[in-house]
Amino acid sequence: MITIEERMQVEEFLFKEARLADESRYSDWEALVDDDMHYWVPIKEGQKPDSGQVSILNDNRARLATRIRQLNTGVRHAQLPPSRMRRVISNIEIEPLGNDDYFVRSNVVLYEYRLQAVKEMEVWPARVEHKLRQKGDELKMFSKHIFLLHSEGPIRGLSFII
Repeated sequence: MITIEERMQVEEFLFKEARLADESRYSDWEALVDDDMHYWVPIKEGQKPDSGQVSILNDNRARLATRIRQLNTGVRHAQLPPSRMRRVISNIEIEPLGNDDYFVRSNVVLYEYRLQAVKEMEVWPARVEHKLRQKGDELKMFSKHIFLLHSEGPIRGLSFII
């Protein structure tokens, strides 16, 4: 069981993380990440992170930092100009893991308006699992697993933080 204060802190973290990603503020987003981060987008429902199967994304902290450096150059051709994005987060469930760590499940729908040549709206529905830990007076993310609803279908360009 968690307290109301813990729930508020976790929800505020999720909303801030979403806003920073939506605004392409990748360095600020990266500041929410802890050193042992695992960022994973599997291809198949039920896939396990250590299964050895191919994933859409499977980044440790170093690979994630490289991805963010590339996005911060401003010359990522798939994102010129950057897509406009907005996320809606719902069904937030929080489980304490002990030692001020939390396992958080939520449903997320990301709307991406591609401003590049195509001017199309993409919709990215997903179930998201975060692992968060208290570090001092703030939460840090050490795991984010994104289970895209359409992961086994065609995925057109995932060149941003989802």
